[in-house]
Amino acid sequence: MPLHLKTAPTKTFADTAQQDVAERVRGIIGDIRENGDTAVRRYAEQFDNWSRDSYRLSDDEITEIIATLDPQVITDIEFVQSQVRRFAQAQRDSLVDIEVETLPGVFLGQKHVPVQAAGAYIPGGKYPLTASAHMTIITAKVAGVPRVVACTPPIRGEIPAATVAAMKMAGADEIYILGGVQAVAAMAVGTDSIDPVNMIAGPGNAYVAEAKRQLFGEVGIDLFAGPTEILIVADEHADPFFTAVDLLSQAEHGPDSPAVLVTTSQALAEEVMDWIEKILPGMPTRDYAGPAWRDWGQVIVADDLDEAYRIADDFAFEHVQIFTQNPREALTRMHDYGALFLGENTCVSYGDKVIGTNHVLPTLGAARYTGGLWVGKYLRTVTYQEVQNTQSSAELGAVCGRAARVELFEGHARSGDARAWRHAGTEFAWIDESHAAVGADAR
Repeated sequence: MPLHLKTAPTKTFADTAQQDVAERVRGIIGDIRENGDTAVRRYAEQFDNWSRDSYRLSDDEITEIIATLDPQVITDIEFVQSQVRRFAQAQRDSLVDIEVETLPGVFLGQKHVPVQAAGAYIPGGKYPLTASAHMTIITAKVAGVPRVVACTPPIRGEIPAATVAAMKMAGADEIYILGGVQAVAAMAVGTDSIDPVNMIAGPGNAYVAEAKRQLFGEVGIDLFAGPTEILIVADEHADPFFTAVDLLSQAEHGPDSPAVLVTTSQALAEEVMDWIEKILPGMPTRDYAGPAWRDWGQVIVADDLDEAYRIADDFAFEHVQIFTQNPREALTRMHDYGALFLGENTCVSYGDKVIGTNHVLPTLGAARYTGGLWVGKYLRTVTYQEVQNTQSSAELGAVCGRAARVELFEGHARSGDARAWRHAGTEFAWIDESHAAVGADAR
C-alpha cells in the first residue's frame, strides 16, 4: 500500500465548476453576440482598463513594437519557433491522404483538410506567455490554416512586445491586443471589426476556459483545460534537488497548480520535501508556488515502480516527469498523461518554453480521453466515395436495400433498389413500367 507523506485534494472538472464564473461568462458572450464591438470595448475598459481606436495592431505598429526588443529576444524566439515548427511539420507529414479500392471500381478516400480560420488566444494575466504564441499559431500554420487571428491582453496597460513579436513571427494574420472572455467571444461569434473563426485554441484563466466551453459546438476548441499540473515518478536514483526544483517550477503557475511526487524511496521523498522548504522562500514567485505546494502538493511513497506507474496513471496529469534508472520504460508502462518528460536531463519547463513539443495539454483528468494541441487539431479528416463500376453499384444497391429495410428506412432502401434495378435488372414491386420508361429515357 502506498504511503502518503503529504496529502491534498486531487482536482477534477467537478471541483472547478464555478457557477458564478459560468453565469458571468454567459452574460458577456450574450452581450457581445447582441452588441458586438460596443460590448467588446466596454469589457476591455472594465477588465483591462484598455481602450484604443482599433484593438487590431497595424503592420507599422507591429514593426515599431518589435524594434523595441533586445536582438537576443528575437534570436531566442527564432530558435524556439524553429523547434516548434520542425516538430509540427513532422506531425503534418505523418498524416497522409489515402484512397483504396474496396470492390472493383469502388473507391474510398480520406483527406486531411485544415479549418479555414482559427483563433489563437495567448494569455497575459500573471505572465506574458510568449511561448503560447508559438504553440497555437505555428501549429495552425503548419496545418495549412489560411487565416489565424491572434489575441493577447495588455499587461498593466502596456502592449506585451515580446508576445507581439512571437505572434508576428509565428505567422499570425491578424493581431489584436484584447484579452479575456471578450477576446474569445469576439473571435467565436464575430463583430463588425473581427470576422468569426472556425476554432479557438490556447490556454487561459477560468473565465477563458469557461468561455471556450460555452462556445464549443458553435466553434471548435483545442481542449478543456484547468490549472497546470506536474507529477514526477522517481526511484532511489533520482536527484532530490532536481526533483524539488521541477515540482516548484510548475507550482509557480498559480496558487491552485498541483505538484505531486510519486516515488519508491521514502528517503528521497523526505529529501525532496526538505529541499522545497529551502528553495521556496527565495523564489520571486513564492506567492503562487507557496500556496500551490501547501494546498495542492502531494508526496506518495509506492512499494515499487509497478505501483508508482499505476498511481501516476490514476492521476492522469498534464505533465509527467520520469526520474528513474530506465525512464523510457514509461513509454510502455504508462498510458494516461498529457506529455511525458523522460530522464533528469529533461524537464517540463523545456516543454513549456523551448524544446518544440506543444505545451497546450489536457488537465483535470482529461488526459484519459485526449492528447494535447497538435497539427491534427486544426485538420478535419473528411472522406469521399466514388463508384465507377456498375456491377459493384448493383451489388451494393442490393445489400443496401436489404440492410435499410431491417432498420425500416424504406427511402434508403429504394436508393439501393434503383441501382440494382438499373445496373442488374433486378425487379422490385415499387418500380413499375412507368419508372422503367423514365429509366430508359435517362439512359
